Amino acid sequence: MTKPKSETSAKEFFPKRKTLPAFREAAADCKACDLWERGTQTVFGEGTRRAEVVFVGEQPGNEEDLTGKPFVGPAGRLLDDALTEAGIDRAQTYVTNVVKHFKWELRGKRRIHKKPNTREIAACRPWLEAEIALVKPKIIVCLGATAAQALLGPQFRVSKQRGQFIESTLAPYIVATVHPSAILRAPDDETRHAEKRRFIDDLKQIARVLSKS
Repeated sequence: MTKPKSETSAKEFFPKRKTLPAFREAAADCKACDLWERGTQTVFGEGTRRAEVVFVGEQPGNEEDLTGKPFVGPAGRLLDDALTEAGIDRAQTYVTNVVKHFKWELRGKRRIHKKPNTREIAACRPWLEAEIALVKPKIIVCLGATAAQALLGPQFRVSKQRGQFIESTLAPYIVATVHPSAILRAPDDETRHAEKRRFIDDLKQIARVLSKS
C-alpha cells in the first residue's frame, strides 16, 4: 500500500552505513517527493568530512542539476570569489542544499528556478540533518531565506537577523546571510558590487569566529 505523500520522507531511503558516501549513493534513488521526476539527478552535498563550516543553500540550479555537483553555477562562482576574499578555503568547507533536486519551470527554452514548497522541504530535510550530523560543523551558514527558515523556523527573517550567530542543537552556531544568487539579481552593477562587499563582510565575520574556536 502506497503511503500518502504527506507521510513520505527521505528517511525511507537511508542507508545502513552511516557515512557521507553511503548517504550520497542512497540519495541518488530518493523519491520522497515529486521533484525527482523533474530533476536530472540528485545533487547531494560535497566537501570535507571534517569541515568546520557548512554552507546551506535552497536547491541546486540548472548547472548543478546537469553536473550533479552543488554550487558550480554562477552563484557558486560568486561564492568561491567571496570565500577567497574572506580568507576561507572552500576545500575545507562542506556545501549543500535544503532540497536536493532542481525545481524548475520552462520559460522559452530556459529552465527557471522555482521555489520549493513546504512539503518538498520537509520530505528532503532528513538528508540535510544526516549531512550535518556526520560533518559536525562548528558553524552552519544559511544562504538565503529558504535555508534559514528551514533550520531556524518560519518566523526567521534574513533581512532583520542577518549575521546574528544563533546557538542550535544542530551546531554550536547557525548564522544566516543572503544567497549569492540574490546578489546576481541586483538591478545594476553598483548595487551588485555593494551587495557583494556586504556578503564578503559576512563571510569575514564567520572566518573570525572560526579562527577563535
